[in-house]
Amino acid sequence: MELIGKTIKCEGRFIRMMDLSYKDHRGNLRNWEAVERVNCDGVTVIVPITDKGELLLIRQFRPVLNNYVVEFPAGLNEKNENPFTAAKRELIEETGYTSDGFIKLADGPVSSGMSTETLHVLLAKGVYPASEEIKALHPPDETENIEIILVPFEKAFETINGYSDRGDLIDLKIYGFVELARKYL
Repeated sequence: MELIGKTIKCEGRFIRMMDLSYKDHRGNLRNWEAVERVNCDGVTVIVPITDKGELLLIRQFRPVLNNYVVEFPAGLNEKNENPFTAAKRELIEETGYTSDGFIKLADGPVSSGMSTETLHVLLAKGVYPASEEIKALHPPDETENIEIILVPFEKAFETINGYSDRGDLIDLKIYGFVELARKYL
């Protein structure tokens, strides 16, 4: 199997839609629609945990889904930006918290049948409120209105399910990332 060609259908600031042509395992020419991330180097997701064993989640409105989503803090990696640098920046921007200890949990594609987007998942241990000076260096994105949810780690799923019962959507990656983080607690 091999990719033969790529035709760009449209492109925005961070996303490009394209048609792919490839040869399948029998040598037949096939077409596939896909989305490609541009002007960034993937996405970093942060699993933040305080010294008190609280998990920090966020809740924000996602226009694409026309609903609120409970998820972990995350953001695009700037071009050539180290995921650890992106994690620290995004954690401050989205939550006002910071950490001095990040641990890589996983890397990989998000939706391999549709998108080139890859995730870098990092655990942030011992998160604490950032100073006003640090927050001023990394202000929140003006398009985001984020609610912080602090929950005891052992009550994470109960809390998440409560938000779901009230009509919020839950980023399904939360469930696996909580389990990945568990071994470091």
